[in-house]
Amino acid sequence: MTTSGGPALRVTVPASTANLGPGFDALGLALARYDVVELQVTDGGLAIEVIDAGAGDVADVPTDESHLVVRAFRRACAHWEVRPPGLHLRCHNAIPHARGLGSSAAAAVSGVALGYAVAGRKLDECALQLAAEFEGHADNAGASLLGGLVVAWFEHGRFRAERVIPSERIRPVVAIPAERSSTVATRGLLPPQVPHADAAHSAGRAALTVLAMTERPELLLAATEDRLHQDYRAEAYPASSELVRALRAQGVPATISGAGPAVLALTETGILPPSVDVGAFSVAELPVDRSGVQVEAR
Repeated sequence: MTTSGGPALRVTVPASTANLGPGFDALGLALARYDVVELQVTDGGLAIEVIDAGAGDVADVPTDESHLVVRAFRRACAHWEVRPPGLHLRCHNAIPHARGLGSSAAAAVSGVALGYAVAGRKLDECALQLAAEFEGHADNAGASLLGGLVVAWFEHGRFRAERVIPSERIRPVVAIPAERSSTVATRGLLPPQVPHADAAHSAGRAALTVLAMTERPELLLAATEDRLHQDYRAEAYPASSELVRALRAQGVPATISGAGPAVLALTETGILPPSVDVGAFSVAELPVDRSGVQVEAR
């Protein structure tokens, strides 16, 4: 496989956490853990290298056309009617898979951003549409694409997301267990209907979360209380659910990160209370990423 003379490209995309408690499929936050994908257009064929850059999940990553970065890249290229003859990809994976930290959304955003770059186009509103189509919601993809805090919604057949600047006082800490969780499986645990009181509670708390995340972090404990999805999915990750309860009992605004099983704590100190047992988790402060996906020619 030889290069075709096109520029080598490098994309850096942040992890993300979704929901933030009550904002189910509507709120996302970009976090400073990054996947990096390097692309070179070649004369033909497809070659993919997958490198463990901290994710620990590379053994089962496909290296053919089913790779999500490739699928998203092809989708963006088709949108712009460009057809590169061949590709060489080097994927440095640092975002853990199936833990609720947006690894799939990051892959989709990476592929779309690379497709736009090969087409010579700037990222636009349609880039979000293309990336979010792979997941069916725009909270994670919007956060990885735009950075910061995003409010996402679906309107007139299109995914939408708006970036909001989160408070500098918020220092997210993530606790990641060894076990994985399937988004499809955990969504299957959700009931088709919820009580009206619970829906009203979540609407109010989701609105409060936006205020708390931007101007009033002292309200985050109340704001992140959820009745819409976490309790229904608790059986899928009992240790994570217990950690959320223990942290909240200590006054720490904690939630399940996305579909889990990682736990998100929205602290102002960057540390968790020493009295809370986190022995089964890998704990790290992950600052808010405020830039979103970055593409550079090399």
